[in-house]
Amino acid sequence: MNRILAVALLTCLATLTAQAADTKAKAPAKKTAKAAPAVKALPAATPEQMQAASYVHYGDYTCELKQAIKVARDEKNEGYVNVAYGKQSFTMKPVLSSTGALRIEDVKGVGLLLQIAYKSMLMDVKNGRRLVDGCQHEKQLDLQKADEGKPATSMMDGPAK
Repeated sequence: MNRILAVALLTCLATLTAQAADTKAKAPAKKTAKAAPAVKALPAATPEQMQAASYVHYGDYTCELKQAIKVARDEKNEGYVNVAYGKQSFTMKPVLSSTGALRIEDVKGVGLLLQIAYKSMLMDVKNGRRLVDGCQHEKQLDLQKADEGKPATSMMDGPAK
């Protein structure tokens, strides 16, 4: 009886050892760190882009839901802007629009920062959603506060005086 029990235990042990070896063989190999893809050189900024870059509010923005973005000049590429939101960062090109909004477009086509008089919003155009809204730079906040005391005008009132 002891002999049968010993053979059974050895068989179980051999099976477990074989399964452990098989599992190790199927385990995925550790990934080696890949070098970051080389960033393509950005085209030189046009005079229109340089003008648009002069209208960008650089610095920290406070946003709704206690979020924030940071907008900085791209030190390596004149006329371009770096936008940081959480762990994401974008290299962007400022573009003036006919509506008066300043479009700051991601060179990779993922992000878009819209800057209007009183606020800005960061969009994920690739997935069609807002990342963060209600962002205000101190200059936008100051302008909003200055305009709060002024009476509203309409097109029916004629040109502002």
